[in-house]
Amino acid sequence: MIFREAGAADAESIAELHARSWQRAYRGIFRDDFLAGDVFGERRMVWTKRFAQPPDNQHVLLALNDAGLAGFACVYGDADSEWGSLLDNLHVRVDSMTRGIGTQLIGKAAQWSSENYPGRKFFLWVFEQNPVARRFYDHLGATHSESLRAPVPGGGTTMECRYTWSDVTMLVKAAVR
Repeated sequence: MIFREAGAADAESIAELHARSWQRAYRGIFRDDFLAGDVFGERRMVWTKRFAQPPDNQHVLLALNDAGLAGFACVYGDADSEWGSLLDNLHVRVDSMTRGIGTQLIGKAAQWSSENYPGRKFFLWVFEQNPVARRFYDHLGATHSESLRAPVPGGGTTMECRYTWSDVTMLVKAAVR
């Protein structure tokens, strides 16, 4: 497995993995007509823009194997004055799941955050209806800090849970054990 920072040339492959991940994992959370539509085009537009005008605190990390892009993580350092750095995306290709790639990606994202924004917390949002992801974050020592109703792409709303790590170094350690 090779890990490297992503750049503009990676937008297309990230968008494809992101769209497929949504289509697989978010049935029943996002509207069916949205997931059946041009999710790839929507994600391509988002990722092209993210790389064309990246904020200084954006860090996108890729996990690559012989088959290509196996997963990616996107973190925004010190995105919130109270909650710290935001893990905005963590997606792993379905045929690469259960191999520790997600754990390594979140660990590397947390390490980057710790090095660039020392002493800051680390957090993410996960859909309440995504028990697999919630168990994953629980296993890595996250605290379910709050839940709220939020809009989702394609229309509608759902409950999101904020998961936090007050000490990001503990997440880094949990991800490498």
